[in-house]
Amino acid sequence: MASALAAKMGFNSLLRKQAKNFSVRICTMESDMEFNCEVLDQEIPKEEPITFQFLAKFYPENAEEELVQDITQHLFFLQVKKKILDEEIHCPPEASVLLASYAVHAKYGDYDPGIHKPGFLAEEELLPKRVINLYQMTPEMWEERITACYAQHRGRTRDEAEMEYLKIAQDLDMYGVNYFLIRNKKGTDLLLGVDALGLHIYDLDNKLTPKCSFPWNEIRNISYSDKEFTIKPLDKKANVFKFNSSRLRVNKLILQLCIGNHDLFMRRRRVDSLEVQQMKAQAREEHARKQVERQRLQREKQMREEAERARNELERRLMHLQDEAQMANDALLRSEQTADLLAEKAQIAEEEAKLLAEKAAEAETEMQRIKVTAIRGQEERRLIEQKMIQAEMLALQMAEESERRAKEAEHLKQDLQEARESERRAKHKLLEIMTPPPLSCIRENLSFEFKDTDMKRLSMEIEKEKVEYMEKSKHLQEQLNELKTEIESLKLKERETPLDIIHNQNAEQGTSKHSNFKKVPNSRHGAQILLCLPFIIRL
Repeated sequence: MASALAAKMGFNSLLRKQAKNFSVRICTMESDMEFNCEVLDQEIPKEEPITFQFLAKFYPENAEEELVQDITQHLFFLQVKKKILDEEIHCPPEASVLLASYAVHAKYGDYDPGIHKPGFLAEEELLPKRVINLYQMTPEMWEERITACYAQHRGRTRDEAEMEYLKIAQDLDMYGVNYFLIRNKKGTDLLLGVDALGLHIYDLDNKLTPKCSFPWNEIRNISYSDKEFTIKPLDKKANVFKFNSSRLRVNKLILQLCIGNHDLFMRRRRVDSLEVQQMKAQAREEHARKQVERQRLQREKQMREEAERARNELERRLMHLQDEAQMANDALLRSEQTADLLAEKAQIAEEEAKLLAEKAAEAETEMQRIKVTAIRGQEERRLIEQKMIQAEMLALQMAEESERRAKEAEHLKQDLQEARESERRAKHKLLEIMTPPPLSCIRENLSFEFKDTDMKRLSMEIEKEKVEYMEKSKHLQEQLNELKTEIESLKLKERETPLDIIHNQNAEQGTSKHSNFKKVPNSRHGAQILLCLPFIIRL
């Protein structure tokens, strides 16, 4: 008997030693990790690997103060960004564009027009599909507006851009709220919202504006029995709120969220523990170190840019000197070519001079020949001179005759002029008798009437131009007004979701989830809240 018992115990020990291992995959917002785990008493699914999502369960009230480590901030940023893009958190269009610009900055760093050219965001998912469908805008128009905001964030690090994103996102009405379907005592279906500030009751079709809210510091206790929750306010005169949830697993999750959010609410209002103080001190030191490193990198970048500018200047000057040297070389080459051309011209001139000398010698020979010929012709010249004397005498006689005839023509011309003058005076006298009043007066009247008509026409043209100018000015003003309302005119009202309509109404009325709260004290000593849990959960 003892030996059988020992053998059984040894067999059980062997089974424990040979326990089966199974694969577990942990999925973060940035990467996946796989581990091997040993099976003890758990019942595990047969499919492997078993996948777990690594997500933040409790949202911070103030991300800038509570997210100490950079990796925590980065993973939480990715989680919130995904919820906004998946429309689990409602975000208005203008906030969506601003958030997208910070997301782009976190990924790409400072805007550089030389690198980030139009189209660099074509493959990025930056806006909720609801926002894109709400406007008649092309992807290029969205990118242009996101890039305009992105260019203004210059100088921020990735961590700073992610924190600016979270600071905007934490003011959205659905940020950090976990919703559960519940039913009140009257049987009305409602939504219970649990977040870092308290509990909220919503209508089914309105997740933005709660009907009523219970801040953690105004709740005396929360009790849970079977499927019924009871919320008792700190003010004993206030009504107790009771509701039912249909599933035990959901009840357990509601309770865990209530306990965790309440605990964090109280811890935020107390003095930080030594561990948290050390973490924050380390974070401050790390931030200071990064700031110093960032300044050093900035100085190095500035020095590199200055060195690059100096190098570019030297290269420019070198190219200028090279251009000048090339120009001088070209000038020298042209001078050499000119000298060669002049030498060739000088040679041609020398050959021409020789040719002229030869021609001069020939001319001299011809002149000598002519002189000989001239001596021979002297006799003939004397004969010619006699004939010339006779011709001159004849010409003198003809000149005298011509002068006499010219005088006779002059007398006839004078007689003709006198006759024409007498005829002109006779005609003038005849015209004086037959001509009406002076033509000059009529011309003056005609000229005056023409000038007066011209001024009237000019006045009409000026008046017409004034009217046209006023019409153009009015049209320009209308165009400016249209440009001013261009973005709003692209909005398709019929595509607005119920949450968009509610958000617009809330914006006009100035109401939100937080407006239902009384001011929560920021002191480190908050009211102690008791959570009564008179139940046992069985799975």
